[in-house]
Amino acid sequence: MPSKKALIRRPSPRLAEGLVTHIEREKADAGLALEQWEAYAETLRAHGWETIEVDPADDCPDSVFVEDTVVMYKNVALIARPGAESRREETAGVEEAVARLGCSVNWIWDPGTLDGGDVLKVGDTIYVGRGGRTNAAGVQQLRAAFEPLGARVVAVPVSKVLHLKSAVTALPDGTVIGHIPKVDRPALFPRFLSVPEEAGGHVVLLGGDKLLMAASAPKTAGLLTDLGFEPVVVDISEFEKLEGCVTCLSVRLRELYA
Repeated sequence: MPSKKALIRRPSPRLAEGLVTHIEREKADAGLALEQWEAYAETLRAHGWETIEVDPADDCPDSVFVEDTVVMYKNVALIARPGAESRREETAGVEEAVARLGCSVNWIWDPGTLDGGDVLKVGDTIYVGRGGRTNAAGVQQLRAAFEPLGARVVAVPVSKVLHLKSAVTALPDGTVIGHIPKVDRPALFPRFLSVPEEAGGHVVLLGGDKLLMAASAPKTAGLLTDLGFEPVVVDISEFEKLEGCVTCLSVRLRELYA
């Protein structure tokens, strides 16, 4: 049976100090962010996901974006080496969490850098964004870790947004979705659907036809409803001020061995 576990991490009280690369800085409200994070976690639980809280990293402003610290494929956890040096202390707590779950643990090593937000899995195809936070050595190391397990790794350029999954994610049928102005090479994806809002390119598959997505993409929610999907909307406005989206607030573990 597929597993439905999700790693989450409580936002740091220093959240407002988080890194901003491609957008103008707006001050994030740490109190409101905590409320939004709690609602996000509760939404996961309401749809059958067991949330596993990684130990907080209060001295790391970006630590709530837990997806960047690890990439999962089957039962293997590849611990990232974030491209921003200030984020590298975030990985220790996540490594402990996945080890407790019985995962086989591998690592990205210097000179490689890899952020989990640059990795999009569609079946056994793993798209890796090569851009500001993930370098060529990181792509090579991910390929070495996962191709022997049956993955096909495809590197794609990322220059217009922070991470690959800031531009695109995928629907349950494997169609990749994204907002065209933010996608470098949409033709690299066999099936691509353009959506009308940047935040509309970010969905988390909750199970069945249910898609977790941000309240900031109502037009896309309408489009996906018309296509037979069921959007489940959450407000993550404070995290969006720091280039966050629905994917980066959790790590979904779908293929843990029983």
